[in-house]
Amino acid sequence: MSASNKWRAMPPHNHQPLCTRTHQIGALLLVTTTFFFTRLLSPCTLSTSVVHLSHPQLQWGQSQLSLKIYVYEPEEINGLNNLLHGRDGKVTEEACLKGQWGTQVKIHKFLLQSKQRTRKKEEADLFFVPSYVKCARMMGGLNDKEINHTYVQVISQMPHFRLSGGRNHIFVFPSGAGAHLFKSWATYINRSIILTPEGDRTDKRDTSAFNTWKDIIIPGNVDDGMTKTGATVVQPLPLPKRKYLANYLGRAQGKAGRVKLIELAKQFPEKLECPDLKFSGPDKLARKEYFEHLRNSKFCLAPRGESSWTLRFYESFFVECVPVILSDQTELPFQNVIDYSQISIKWPSSRIGPELLQYLESIPDEEIERIIARGREVRCWWVYASDSEPCSAMRGIMWELQRKVRQFHHSAETFWLHNGSIVNRNLVQFSKWELPVPLP
Repeated sequence: MSASNKWRAMPPHNHQPLCTRTHQIGALLLVTTTFFFTRLLSPCTLSTSVVHLSHPQLQWGQSQLSLKIYVYEPEEINGLNNLLHGRDGKVTEEACLKGQWGTQVKIHKFLLQSKQRTRKKEEADLFFVPSYVKCARMMGGLNDKEINHTYVQVISQMPHFRLSGGRNHIFVFPSGAGAHLFKSWATYINRSIILTPEGDRTDKRDTSAFNTWKDIIIPGNVDDGMTKTGATVVQPLPLPKRKYLANYLGRAQGKAGRVKLIELAKQFPEKLECPDLKFSGPDKLARKEYFEHLRNSKFCLAPRGESSWTLRFYESFFVECVPVILSDQTELPFQNVIDYSQISIKWPSSRIGPELLQYLESIPDEEIERIIARGREVRCWWVYASDSEPCSAMRGIMWELQRKVRQFHHSAETFWLHNGSIVNRNLVQFSKWELPVPLP
């Protein structure tokens, strides 16, 4: 008799009913009683409207980081200095600190000072590859072809990159272009950790370089004069003294959302400020004037531009106007701990028009004040300061990086033997791998 027939031939066992009517009623009473006692004794609430704004401070500010990061030095990798200072070495750190791309310098410098930095590659959890290529490109220090060639040259001299397939290497791309600044990113660093403020470029590219499972969205670089402790460039105005309901400070750039806002401002000039800003030439808007405009509204509108992210979103927290996101594909930093629905508004970009202004007008000042107050609690996470600070962008980034740490790394070109030795395809031990290492 086959096994299946054997089981079929076995006589059925006579079971007593598992759950009688009496059992069902008793179980229901037990569940109901337990629920009410839990509600009575618990200090927590099941409400879905709880503001989760203290979580970052509790989880990140008071806990200890445990990761180790190795920062590559320019002199140890041929070509790395070019990625930092251009082909002629004339691009300076001071010049690259300015503007929205300053994060590429700040993250590098803070990592060099961090307690989580290690100078021993063998004990590193992650490896940081410093680069100021966005700045170097903007200042004429490198062109696109040179950037691509130099990146390939640099990573070919990193055995640990080869060992992990790049999974434990960190790159910063601080602009809307994201990793697309490195034309061959999809071939060489598609498994690496990318720090970028940009989560979407599918409007201009077939695919986005951002991958939510491995990459990290970082805050934009807000002017230091607005984020420093003490007197800032400008101070927020009380709500009753603000002239406008909302503002948009930016250029049209042929982008649909921005064009709609400019037209809307012409229809409702008393409600929506949308000046014709000059960012170059003799009529260029000065830094202080820009923030004075920004603070003069209750709501700061942040539409999509060349890419989905906008620095205006972060700036609005420091003049204390409520940011209104008008960019459907935007990604925001530290989403695992910050509830953005409590500190901002996201409105469909397809519905930019009088309806938007009517909605914003319907929000009472008391509620606006509450939103601003909640934003005041978390804006320290947009400030680039040491990761030793209990609340800073670097602290948040380090915690996000710690979540990426793996106990073990390997790639399609790494192998291991019975004694734990890591070898390549030719069975050469890792310590004896010759440079340049083969790349994909």
